[in-house]
Amino acid sequence: MQWLTKALVLVLLAGCGVSDPGATDTGAADGMQPIKVQVVEHDGRYRLLRGGLTYRIKGAGIDPLHLDALAANGGNSLRTWSVDRGPEQAGKLLDRAHALGLSVSLCLEIAPERFGLDYDDPEAVAAQFERARAHVLKYKDHPALLTWIIGNELNYDYKNPRVFAAVNDIARMIHELDPNHPATTTLSGFEEETLADVERYAPDLDFLSFQIYGDLVNLPKHIAKANFTAPYFVTEWGAIGHWEVAKTSWGAPIEQTSSDKAASYARSYEKVLEPYGDQAIGNYVFLWGQKQERTSTWYGMFLDSGESTEAVDVMHYIWNGRWPDNRAPRVKPPSLDNNTAINNVILAAGEDYEAAIEVIDDDGDRLRYRWELRHESTATEVGGDQETIPPVIEGLIADPGQAVISLTAPAQSGAYRLFAFVYDDNNHAAHANIPFYVK
Repeated sequence: MQWLTKALVLVLLAGCGVSDPGATDTGAADGMQPIKVQVVEHDGRYRLLRGGLTYRIKGAGIDPLHLDALAANGGNSLRTWSVDRGPEQAGKLLDRAHALGLSVSLCLEIAPERFGLDYDDPEAVAAQFERARAHVLKYKDHPALLTWIIGNELNYDYKNPRVFAAVNDIARMIHELDPNHPATTTLSGFEEETLADVERYAPDLDFLSFQIYGDLVNLPKHIAKANFTAPYFVTEWGAIGHWEVAKTSWGAPIEQTSSDKAASYARSYEKVLEPYGDQAIGNYVFLWGQKQERTSTWYGMFLDSGESTEAVDVMHYIWNGRWPDNRAPRVKPPSLDNNTAINNVILAAGEDYEAAIEVIDDDGDRLRYRWELRHESTATEVGGDQETIPPVIEGLIADPGQAVISLTAPAQSGAYRLFAFVYDDNNHAAHANIPFYVK
């Protein structure tokens, strides 16, 4: 997955010169000094050192809107998917992170092959190299900088392994210009064939990074089978992917509730990330924010209106060893016409049906409800590319502010999804949805 959109990458590819990193964004402020970061090994056990001390990353891939919440919940690091073309320019983000005591793994925008860059074209590759070099020179001395990430999921649908030769050239350049920060690249999933290409073409990387969702529980098996002994980060992990879940008979992926997702976050950390910390030396949970990807709730740990979900409570517990004082509501899968999503809910056009959701709030907070009806997403984008959210269909839900509602099935046949949101009075929320089909 990624934050950088295809449109932005195409802009990056449009010219051969170095893009202006921003006249008002000058990298590290005068007088700031870099903090040296190292990956060290002893008897096959790896550690990440920052300023000479072991640094345990408590990290998240983040929407800058929620930077304060990351620090308040015990996080200490964030990763980006871009430098100066994301939601906030890197210099300002680094300054804000530093003020909050957070470090940053900064991602250099390197175009995936699927976005149109020909890695056999020396001029295009050289232009991309120069853009990366300009960014390294600009930000290498900022004290919030932790590591460099060279591109995001460059192996997704790649055909030309020379993409990793370009990565290696940038890694060598980083080592020449910046002796204080190690470099990595992120890979989608864990594939032995890709590892072979990386080992052949990019030997100068300091460590590798993997981005794995539901399959994360199998990562130790994959690593053992491949005899992979190098250190690594997991730079994206969290909810089970929409490609990994059960689907309805018409092909709609069945999304977990916010509570089931929170349990998945806890299980992934307890079974994979914590026990293998001598090799998995850093991780960034996804997504400390919100985005549309098949649904508006699939991967975000916050709602688009800003409320945090139960997954944030889980990370608070992991990072602090205790639960937050007030926790998000918990929900069970919603029902529609007395069925849940796994039962393939099919409704008759124009008929009325009951939908309900069961909620538990251990703090006894007053709860508010909101239901939404949308067409099922027809997005076919992959790799986290930007999607359009289907609009809300108005007028078919009677009294959408209740736990139990009456839904009039749309007149038009097709695939739909009914969303339920539950809010407390402490900026927390829970969510669930159920896909259905109208005949």
